[in-house]
Amino acid sequence: MNECKVLGRSITVLGWPKPTNNEKVLHLTTAMTEDDLVAKYAAEAKKSLDAEANKRIQETVDPVREAELLSMSIFELLDSDDLVPALLARLGSVRAALDGHGGGIKVESHTTSSVADGATLDMVLDLTGACLSCGAAPGTLDGIKADLESDSELENIRFSSKLLDTFDELGREFILAHGNVEFV
Repeated sequence: MNECKVLGRSITVLGWPKPTNNEKVLHLTTAMTEDDLVAKYAAEAKKSLDAEANKRIQETVDPVREAELLSMSIFELLDSDDLVPALLARLGSVRAALDGHGGGIKVESHTTSSVADGATLDMVLDLTGACLSCGAAPGTLDGIKADLESDSELENIRFSSKLLDTFDELGREFILAHGNVEFV
């Protein structure tokens, strides 16, 4: 009986329901591998982090204004003061990292590319604020790139090489090796 209680606790930890007193666990048909367990915990952590990030973002933005910015074409905003707010509105949970560190985006340059069904933009961005000194910069840059490139009007997001000057030698090496972004 003692072994059953221990097994019941183990099953609960793995996310399976704990058997009741009158249920007997005969055998497990599948065993969770270490990789499965890591993936499960990573998914739970990501879900929790995304929920917290979205909560923080919602505390600081005007939802009506955000919806308005999301409905606008980036092409229409290229020469307006609404360009950066529209880009920020297109960011997911990475926006909480920028906002939390007083950071922002600056558009260094943009070019238009013709594609079969219209045109897309290639942009070179710079970051502003204290977010540059954060150790999470490689993930932040990668998140910005992924979120913005998911917009059909934005084909390619690259970052200004000036960003690299804000890191020490070790930081530069790390971000170049693990940042998954391009600097120009």
